[in-house]
Amino acid sequence: MGQFYTITELTREFGVSTRTLRYYEGEGLLSPVRKGRQRLFPAIDRTRLKLILRGKRLGFSLAEISDIIFIYDEAPGELGPLRSLISKIGVRREELHQKRRDIDLTLQDLEAIESRCHERLRAMGG
Repeated sequence: MGQFYTITELTREFGVSTRTLRYYEGEGLLSPVRKGRQRLFPAIDRTRLKLILRGKRLGFSLAEISDIIFIYDEAPGELGPLRSLISKIGVRREELHQKRRDIDLTLQDLEAIESRCHERLRAMGG
């Protein structure tokens, strides 16, 4: 029998709530086994949880994360899903680059406004 993790172990390890784990279970992303009232998560669910959290951190939707997990679960050689994942990564990367450009422009605007405010204060003797 492989290694199993309790809900408490996973919540502590990954810093998520029990509600979060139950939600992912309800969405079909995790499949714990039941031992009475206790949920026991197999090692594959621990790996899936790690992928889910990484996907969320990277800004992927839960549907996209589900697709990514599907790719990991499939046998090697599945070209379609891999190409789809590569495409999604490219789109996400471009979105992040655009956000970075937007943030840089906003910071420049703020610095210019702040500089003008300081100039005005000096002109007013303050």
